[in-house]
Amino acid sequence: MNDKVAKSFNEQIQAEFYSAYMYYAMSLYCEGKNLKGIASWLKKQYEEEREHAMRLIGHVQDRGQTVTLMAIEQPQAEYASILEVFEKSLAHEKYVTKRIHDMYALAVKEKDYAAQNHLQWFIDEQVEEEASFTEIVETLKLIGDSPIGLFQLNAQLGKRE
Repeated sequence: MNDKVAKSFNEQIQAEFYSAYMYYAMSLYCEGKNLKGIASWLKKQYEEEREHAMRLIGHVQDRGQTVTLMAIEQPQAEYASILEVFEKSLAHEKYVTKRIHDMYALAVKEKDYAAQNHLQWFIDEQVEEEASFTEIVETLKLIGDSPIGLFQLNAQLGKRE
């Protein structure tokens, strides 16, 4: 792994930890709104993002490079609605997808086949992430201002394993 590819992995480690931090802040917001099912779903997302960071860390270490942990920006704490929470989440996942694609393109340019192979898992994961968030956003748009709909979505999302 050359320095350019290692740098991109370190930057993505930071981005994954930020994602985790962001989802945890969102879960706290939802708990404050007494939407414990949605909060639980977002906490699981937080755990998943941490696992993504650890997967990247392992790859960098396995390749004999140094992991450099960078500062993590403070995430937003307040939102206008649950719809805004998930719209921001979807936009963030699209941003992460672009970052992963850029990393893959760099790995191709640098002929780093191991990095390409490792990043393929993340590419597939981002398809799943965007689909999940899109479904929730579209459901929230259908629900509109219905407290019953939000109550049902809260119960449904609380069942995430």
